Amino acid sequence: MSGTSGSEQDGRNRHVPVLLARCVELLAPALERPGATVVDATLGMGGHSEALLERFPGVRVVGIDRDRQALALASARLERFEGRFTAVHAVYDEVLAVVEDHVGGPVEAVLMDLGVSSLQLDEVDRGFAYSQDAPLDMRMDPSTGRTAAEVLATYPEGDLRRVLHEFGEERFAARIARNLVRARERAPLTRTSELVQVVRESIPAAARTTGGNPAKRTFQALRVEVNGELDALARALPAALESLTVGGRIVVMAYQSLEDRLVKRALARGATSSAPADLPVEPETHKPYLGLLTRGAERADEAEEARNPRAKPVRLRAAERLRATPGHLRTVVPG
Repeated sequence: MSGTSGSEQDGRNRHVPVLLARCVELLAPALERPGATVVDATLGMGGHSEALLERFPGVRVVGIDRDRQALALASARLERFEGRFTAVHAVYDEVLAVVEDHVGGPVEAVLMDLGVSSLQLDEVDRGFAYSQDAPLDMRMDPSTGRTAAEVLATYPEGDLRRVLHEFGEERFAARIARNLVRARERAPLTRTSELVQVVRESIPAAARTTGGNPAKRTFQALRVEVNGELDALARALPAALESLTVGGRIVVMAYQSLEDRLVKRALARGATSSAPADLPVEPETHKPYLGLLTRGAERADEAEEARNPRAKPVRLRAAERLRATPGHLRTVVPG
């Protein structure tokens, strides 16, 4: 038996895939086809991809991630599946181009595990965690884009308030934004501990006693803004659906209500007739092109939450492609 490399073991030890058995179960009917390909659009450290490669010996995985460190760890973990795994450095809204370049045609499955990864949370210097002091970075791809510190230094108070309210659903957004501007007038905010302190001082004492760390929503909002997460997801969902062959399946896991709302709308749009309600006969071109595989959003059970606390907020939705997207509903054109 061959030994396990340090990088491979590191990836396996640092990441517990969420709802793994359910993801495999939902994707199985599509991946049992000969020569099937699945796109893991948020590869992370490769836990879900590893399970799919083990469970389906004929399946090929194309793994996408914007984080080069995650790609390196996942590639080491999946090295033994030589010829069946391809790592691609990209943002998941580029999924159609990735499929065209690396597969050349529609795929049987797409998996999306949204939000910040275990790797990013655990790497202190990345600045994603409010519980540890670190530089205010928060970029999923540290090689490009503005940092959280730059956002805090340059955004007008009104824009900071908007980001905190819209992306963090923070009810004290106005107070926090005002105090952030006052704080940066004294000195630039460059450390996560400095941001936590400003937020803590901005929230009334009574409100700080419930709901966990009071900086949680502010950190979420800044991360979403720094990485353009919601805009990317809004582009990625129709692109991912267009990359699926008929009979192909998509599974999406979201961890906050803003993400889940976008997923719910995209899948519901495809699973609903687009014909006017008063038409006596539904035209073929207006019939649903998706079939929902889950009733609402599925959650992790108590046992999984106990084993893996990061599974607690997950909301899983899945759908199957029934037919091609009608032309009047297609927002993304393949190729």
